[in-house]
Amino acid sequence: MLAQTVKTGIIKSNLIPMFAGLTLALYTYQISLSAKLPEILCALIGSTLVMGAAGAFNNLYDRDIDAVMERTKHRPTVTGAIKPKSVLWLGIVMSILGLAVLALATPLAAFLGFLGLFFYVVPYTMWSKRRTIYNTEVGSISGAMPPLIGWAAIHPDVTHPAILGLFLIMIIWQMPHFYAIAIRKHTEYEAANIPMLPVVKGVKRTYIQTNIYLVVLVAVSFLFGSLSVGIMLVALLLSVAWLVLSVVGYKRMDPEKWAKALFVFSLFHMTILFSTVIIYSLIGILFTR
Repeated sequence: MLAQTVKTGIIKSNLIPMFAGLTLALYTYQISLSAKLPEILCALIGSTLVMGAAGAFNNLYDRDIDAVMERTKHRPTVTGAIKPKSVLWLGIVMSILGLAVLALATPLAAFLGFLGLFFYVVPYTMWSKRRTIYNTEVGSISGAMPPLIGWAAIHPDVTHPAILGLFLIMIIWQMPHFYAIAIRKHTEYEAANIPMLPVVKGVKRTYIQTNIYLVVLVAVSFLFGSLSVGIMLVALLLSVAWLVLSVVGYKRMDPEKWAKALFVFSLFHMTILFSTVIIYSLIGILFTR
């Protein structure tokens, strides 16, 4: 019940890019793991708590539309298994504790954690999700905070091209990913009156916008060049492959299969890219000092 309320699945998936940003900072500034062990633990614990708080607040606010959608109608906040007041206090306590723990790493990490929480709860959940087709773009800001938080926990400067690359990739990645989900769950979003792009503008407009973002994703890959040609090539090849799949798949598949193919590849893209960043960074830390 608690796991559904704080959305543990989303927490786990977001800890990967957070750890990627963290290890990338260690590698970039050639800092050993042992030297920053307290900061690493604070980043992991603090991020987990803040992400859990965001999930709790989201579930609390979205009870009405969650009750309409098949995939969310069994959440404890919908069924009444957990009281709204309890969820509110859970979110508040996790927010305070999470931000406090992040502050023990660096004040910047806590500030970025607060921004991520704020953007997810207020501009996204409470405003754009129900009012505009650009709700995914608004929500992507909070979704891209984890790598910045990880980096900031190690080094209080987030202007390096490599971490900006991770941040931008996280932002851009979310549009094709969530567009694909919206196409597959079209009827549910329509029933809940949520103005997702495919629901309001149709699949063709979604296809065009998806490809625009994928072209931008290809361009952003070059930001890794200043740190690692290897990481840059991995990011570049994955993004190009995703774009090719989108163009070719749209011509050869029906919308449902096309959306499923894009969704599955988005998971491969994120997993492979961030795993590469983590492994590359850890090898660099452990064996090049």
